[in-house]
Amino acid sequence: MPDARVIPLHNTTDRPAPRTAPPARPRMEQVPPPADTAAKAAETGPEWERRLADTLAFLRRRITGDYQVDEFGFDRELTDNVMMPLLRPLYEKWFRVETIGLHNVPADSGALLVANHSGTLPMDSVMTAVAVHEHHPANRHLRMLGADLVFRLPMISSIARKTGQTLACNPDAERLLRGGELVGVWPEGFKGVGKPYKDRYKLQRFGRGGFVSAALRTRTPIIPVSIVGAEEIYPKIGEIKLIARLFGLPYFPVTPTFPLLGPLGAVPLPSKWYIEFGEPIRTDQYEPGAAEDPMLVFNLTDQVRETIQQTLYRLLTQRRNVWLG
Repeated sequence: MPDARVIPLHNTTDRPAPRTAPPARPRMEQVPPPADTAAKAAETGPEWERRLADTLAFLRRRITGDYQVDEFGFDRELTDNVMMPLLRPLYEKWFRVETIGLHNVPADSGALLVANHSGTLPMDSVMTAVAVHEHHPANRHLRMLGADLVFRLPMISSIARKTGQTLACNPDAERLLRGGELVGVWPEGFKGVGKPYKDRYKLQRFGRGGFVSAALRTRTPIIPVSIVGAEEIYPKIGEIKLIARLFGLPYFPVTPTFPLLGPLGAVPLPSKWYIEFGEPIRTDQYEPGAAEDPMLVFNLTDQVRETIQQTLYRLLTQRRNVWLG
């Protein structure tokens, strides 16, 4: 029949649209953390674990001999990792040392530090070395010049060498200064460290000025250092000369606590300390050979001594209490 209409079996208009796959989600790329963040993450962890690792590494190097000492026997690693941590509580908690003028100490060149000496035992030199290492921005080591007796004592001599000390003689001092080291000298010697308590803060004779000659020959500055507080740690009220002669010591001190209290009397009294580093005295302005001029050496020695003495007087007038500062 020509008028017949063909009806499709499935209505294409009502057929649901073909299902298509959902759009793919953008892929998240893993961005590595910044280098400094990664380094910090690697260093994180319990404090005791890192300290233990550092200690074990230090012990391994000591056992295997994988460490260096210089020509004077100075063991930098032993000083930094053993001696300084042992002295730090004494410096910070017991004597409560305050430093003044550390900016006068050069960061990368040689200089001669000249200080007053006192205290029956030379704790002032040790605390000065701690001050320079712990509180100077460059954390420098002070190479101290010691008396012959220091290097004759068992154990003490070995410790002195390993912590950077050397014999108080011009050749060693000049070699260190030319090498850019900080050198410390206490010209009063045993006369200063062993003087009676009644003579506290009165400087003794500075010797023949050998330290000035060393500074002139190496053209390095001299820095006067004044230390207040060391006189009171072991107030010397007398001495036993017989025992001193028996053991070959310059003196055998008697203090209010020693030898009366035995080993307990060897504990220093907790006085408040101040260490002031004065303005450098230049030596590079003098002609070569100036070290051979005895009058110049004498004048510079007297200038250094007078600077330290006047600074001591000023610090003492500002101190209100021996124990509290």
